[in-house]
Amino acid sequence: MTCNNTPSQPIYLGIDGGGSKCKARVSTPGTQGCGIAGPANPFQNLEQAKSSIIEATQLALESAGLSANQMGETIAGVGLAGVNVPPVMKLMQAWDHPFGEMHLTTDIHIACLAAHGGENGAVIVAGTGSVGYMSMDSTTRSYGGHGFPIGDIASGAWLGLEAIRDALLTLDSIGPSTALLPMLEQQLHVQGLGITDKMAGATSREYATLAPLVFEAAEQGDAVAEQIVRRGAAYLSAMAEKMLAEGATSFCMLGGLADKYQPWLNAAVINHAKPPQQEPDAGALLYARNCHLQTMG
Repeated sequence: MTCNNTPSQPIYLGIDGGGSKCKARVSTPGTQGCGIAGPANPFQNLEQAKSSIIEATQLALESAGLSANQMGETIAGVGLAGVNVPPVMKLMQAWDHPFGEMHLTTDIHIACLAAHGGENGAVIVAGTGSVGYMSMDSTTRSYGGHGFPIGDIASGAWLGLEAIRDALLTLDSIGPSTALLPMLEQQLHVQGLGITDKMAGATSREYATLAPLVFEAAEQGDAVAEQIVRRGAAYLSAMAEKMLAEGATSFCMLGGLADKYQPWLNAAVINHAKPPQQEPDAGALLYARNCHLQTMG
């Protein structure tokens, strides 16, 4: 949806929305501002995503010294988790949004734009969810990102779920002993099978809060935790190897677990990893500018 009454000095808005938080960045020729709100993954909760986008935008406008009433003047580049699923993309495209313009894409697209300054490149995101993405000239390709619990291997949510599963195997004397069991009991404030009651119906975000325990236990030499981390790292390494084989010369690791996973990646791919140039919300701003200029001819 497009509105033509944008100001002579455009207010660009970049939105980076995922399963844990939504970050908004406002940019004008004279000011910058940022705002952070709750989850914004419309695949998980459409109305929550819309609400978080609006809240983060309001905070960003206020941070920039602008009025929340100017939201209707913004040119928004919106990168969201979950809109890689076509029906979810259609629902978001049908939103009667409050912006002057809204240009919608995936969170991984804006992350790649930011990481490589708008140039060709590849990224692997390991956060609440996980996904890979490569952009080469006019060709793009995604890897994984199929959503938790059926996909998103190596993600924070996946790590948390695997930790719960292995802890319950220990509890049933079917699996080997693991430090994950007492660590989970302590964090969840439960004992034994109370874990199942506590995690019944838990969201991907709630599972992801358990991911640091897996790395902590693995770094302390717990064999079960090490196996979980190695499985996750092997998946991410395979993803990187695939992108390198298909033409990428390097890749950036992004997301809250990127630094944790990097030492566990296969040696064959580690030398091809490089730090991102900018944060994903900067990529959303770049996307907003590019799309707006295209509409202007």
